[in-house]
Amino acid sequence: MAFEVPPLTYDYGALEPHIDEQTMRVHHDKHHQAYVDNANAALEGTPLADKPVEHVLTNLEALPEDKQAAVRNNAGGHANHSLFWEIMGPGGGQPSGALADAIDDVFGGLDDLKKQVNENGVKRFGSGWTWLVHDGTGLALYSLPNQDSPLLTGDIPILGIDVWEHAYYLNYQNRRPDYLEAWWNVVNWDAVAQNFERAVAEAGAPAT
Repeated sequence: MAFEVPPLTYDYGALEPHIDEQTMRVHHDKHHQAYVDNANAALEGTPLADKPVEHVLTNLEALPEDKQAAVRNNAGGHANHSLFWEIMGPGGGQPSGALADAIDDVFGGLDDLKKQVNENGVKRFGSGWTWLVHDGTGLALYSLPNQDSPLLTGDIPILGIDVWEHAYYLNYQNRRPDYLEAWWNVVNWDAVAQNFERAVAEAGAPAT
């Protein structure tokens, strides 16, 4: 089945004032749709057509060489944005349970996690994402350029913040640090915890 943009589970304006309604409409309906359209076009007629995006991104070598860059960029954009919409929502809050314990153990607490994630996002030159992942042994942090997905290296994305200018420029202009700071007010920690639990189960690793 061809990729499709997943519908939001909240209104476009539900993340105000931290993420404005116009940005959400353009980002979800236009930018994500473009990644989906381009990925589907590049995959058409290939052995990976109709495969799940996780399978596609971990098997790029099965594609003709002239298709690989387009699929990497656009299927990566689809995977990244699908997770992004899922881990946001109105209300904010804090992590709990096994996820909170793992964050405390690895990073020393939520404030330290936020600081490191934000620093990675601020320091990412140009466009990209700042990530919290499960690398098979535990939680880890890094940033990646463009629409590269942690799936490319076998890591499982838990939480990611889009630092492409289209994610924040209408409201924050060139103030990427302000956007990153505000973004934590719209985290759906239940969804993040579910990503963590799935990653731990897939890795067969302890929840740290």
